[in-house]
Amino acid sequence: MACGILLITHPGIGASFLAVATTLLRQLPLKAEAFEVPFDAELDTLLPQASAALRRVDGGQGVLVLTDLYGASPSNLAARLARLGTPVRRVSGLSLPMLLRVMNYSEQGLDELPATAAAGARNGVLHDDA
Repeated sequence: MACGILLITHPGIGASFLAVATTLLRQLPLKAEAFEVPFDAELDTLLPQASAALRRVDGGQGVLVLTDLYGASPSNLAARLARLGTPVRRVSGLSLPMLLRVMNYSEQGLDELPATAAAGARNGVLHDDA
């Protein structure tokens, strides 16, 4: 069993990142899904749908939730999901390097994956003078 990955993002981001990651890796080693939050959404209305998405990706070891922007609606929805009972860890600032790093360390558990995700984001930012 492995951790699941749930991307909770603004529209167009999560699904696009998963599509690119799938193309690059050919097959994602962890069960992953994108749940995109409309700009005008009521979070209470979306909570049951987001909870269903969380359950779909949970392989029994919990779910790493990656959000695009801390403090925005997707992140706030993720915080609500974390209080529903399934073991959840959240990391904000979703980037493609973050997602790829998580997928490349799929053997890690829920306690290690958040640090791996954050390292992927940090190490994916390079200042190039070229």
